[in-house]
Amino acid sequence: MIEVVASMARGPVFLAGELMECLITFTNPMSHLSTSASSEMLAWASAQIHCQFHASENRVALPAQGNKQDVQADSDTVLIPSRGERGQCVLDTPPKILFCDLRLDPGESKTYSYSEMVPVDGPPSFRGQAVKYVYKLTIGCQRVNSPIKLLRVPFRVLVLQGMPEPPFPQDEEVSPSNPFLEEEEASRRDARALERALDMLMVTTSRRCPHMFNITNMRGKVAKFCIFKTVYRLGEDVVGTFNFSEGDIPCLQYSVSLQSEEEIQEQYQRRPGQAISVTGHGRHLESCLHTASSHFSLPVPLNVTPGFSTDIVSLRWRLHFEFVTARDPTEAPTVLQNQSEDTIWAGAEHVDVDTFSWNLPIKVLPTNPALASYVSQFTGTNSIRI
Repeated sequence: MIEVVASMARGPVFLAGELMECLITFTNPMSHLSTSASSEMLAWASAQIHCQFHASENRVALPAQGNKQDVQADSDTVLIPSRGERGQCVLDTPPKILFCDLRLDPGESKTYSYSEMVPVDGPPSFRGQAVKYVYKLTIGCQRVNSPIKLLRVPFRVLVLQGMPEPPFPQDEEVSPSNPFLEEEEASRRDARALERALDMLMVTTSRRCPHMFNITNMRGKVAKFCIFKTVYRLGEDVVGTFNFSEGDIPCLQYSVSLQSEEEIQEQYQRRPGQAISVTGHGRHLESCLHTASSHFSLPVPLNVTPGFSTDIVSLRWRLHFEFVTARDPTEAPTVLQNQSEDTIWAGAEHVDVDTFSWNLPIKVLPTNPALASYVSQFTGTNSIRI
């Protein structure tokens, strides 16, 4: 028996274009003191990244793929990382051989380092109502004359889409590639590129540009709404303020919801005019009768997917507002200055109301992958025994 343990060095969340590193340890757990202990042999082991795509048949009409064989013979020595997985493999990296002919004595272990650039041309990790994109690192190993065993380590990928272009090119980006660069210097160059991307992300989401909106219905003005910016990164709070003192129509109640819209591209829709799937990620509800001003704060969860678009699906973000207004003016309670007894003011038992809603598009971008790793559902570690 050989135990295989794979552990990602820096958490299970990565930005597209980042270098992913994983330590893979092969151990013969038998003690050398055991009478039945013997050396163990592995013929080979390799690793590669792949992205698995799955779509709901009720909502997505994909073109026919033909009769693809997803069966791997026991004696086959070709690694198929998506073997036994649902859906289609839409992206994979070239496999890298970890070793050939490994011999482990009782109690001995050996560790191999696997590193690969997370592809920049792939979709982000996403689990929607109609479409799923799932990334996994697959380690395949085989004993002589035995079937291939697969160890999969799922991880999350964030993709920077919708970022503005840099105002001027960087020297490292426009300089020709040097084939004589050492590996360490090349990795430092990749790290600098990642740092620049994160810096630009911070600058883009830190710019404050207040937007003012007059909220009205058919009867008149309800309130003035102010939001300080419309571009956010994962983990930030969406903050907005209402000024009801400038309104002509009394507002009884309002609610604000943070929502994502998952839309299947027209050519892949199962039915013409197919409805957009809307998912809520937080809601603020407040009664505001006779309130001069109010505000809300909705956090953008770290575990959601930023906005993106592929050939099949697009994901957008918005704030959904709902207002309940009175049809007739309502008088505010009055308290006399010389009144000595306590009074209780009760609201009206019946009020004729109108309701209306409004959607405000916003943009949600990724955050530092190290920060998103703290709330990831993945551990970045997995193991098997073969």
